[in-house]
Amino acid sequence: MEDKILITEKLYAYYGEHCVLKDVNLEIPKFKITAIMGPSGCGKTTLLRCFNRLHELSPGGRIEGQIWLGKTNLLSLNPIMVRRKIGMVFQRPNPFPTMSIYDNVIAGYKLNGIKIKREEADQIVETSLKKAALWNEVKDFLHRKGTFLSGGQQQRLCIARALAMHPEALLLDEPTSALDPKSTAHIEELIIELKDSVTIVIVTHNIGQAGRVADYTAFLYLGELVEFGPTERLFTAPKDKRTEEYLSGKFG
Repeated sequence: MEDKILITEKLYAYYGEHCVLKDVNLEIPKFKITAIMGPSGCGKTTLLRCFNRLHELSPGGRIEGQIWLGKTNLLSLNPIMVRRKIGMVFQRPNPFPTMSIYDNVIAGYKLNGIKIKREEADQIVETSLKKAALWNEVKDFLHRKGTFLSGGQQQRLCIARALAMHPEALLLDEPTSALDPKSTAHIEELIIELKDSVTIVIVTHNIGQAGRVADYTAFLYLGELVEFGPTERLFTAPKDKRTEEYLSGKFG
């Protein structure tokens, strides 16, 4: 039995009175890639934002139910602590525009007021950029602005920034939707390499991408978790007709 790392129990998410997630019970396995799929507006990004407590920052955003990281109740922790344990990379690359590549990677330490020595910072920057498969491309100009990089490189810089905090899980919200096919392939390869050291949850509207990278897939529809299981099984023999219809392109 695989270890489960991110667990939701009877999870409901609201914007004001509007319920966006309804009774979601999900157990995400450790050191695997889990894709969250479903048509637009079904609650995929909301679920991702519940995991690291960002949903509550939305106007009227609130959560009911339980979310666990291993044995830790995430709803009882300070949200800032949660975001150290669970990193997030967004749809559009968003390096801090005024910061250098180097400072972008260690931004989490500065923003959290964590003091580290220069040698330690150097080591974190190098290790994180290597993990994000970016080191060889940027090592000679670490003090140039992150915005000078291409879109795909900027997204890998954002992944390095998230990895620098040594998170237990990494959330990716459609991380390649703003990228060209070559950069997308790069990021997909990277995600597969990273799962040895960090659990990955990826929201994607791209069924092909889920098929290529995800070990497990969750299918959401109208805020409900319709189906969850190994990607290959879900894609070849879905148990629910709605999953089958979504995968065959009948709606989306």
